[in-house]
Amino acid sequence: MRNSLIGNVLGSCILSFFVMAGYVWAQTTGTDPANAGRAFYAAALSTGLAALAAGIAVAYVGAAAVGALAEKPELTGRVLIFVGLAEGIAIYGLITSIMILGRVQ
Repeated sequence: MRNSLIGNVLGSCILSFFVMAGYVWAQTTGTDPANAGRAFYAAALSTGLAALAAGIAVAYVGAAAVGALAEKPELTGRVLIFVGLAEGIAIYGLITSIMILGRVQ
């Protein structure tokens, strides 16, 4: 359990670094094509890594949800909320990418 927690915290820190790097790259001014390329790269990283993190989160939450529903079927509503929260990670990455691409000149 402790290794899983450390891995999740480390993964969140790495993901936050790439998302913040995307913001920094996207806010450069000028018409340098390299800046636009970096913005596209940052947008791809933010979406890709967020989707990867969401997939890992849904894998863990989904496995626990199936076990919980096997024992108590009345927990369906709560389980769906937790799975939805895990999917929210991918949506945040997509929104970040849209914001980055909106700043590309």
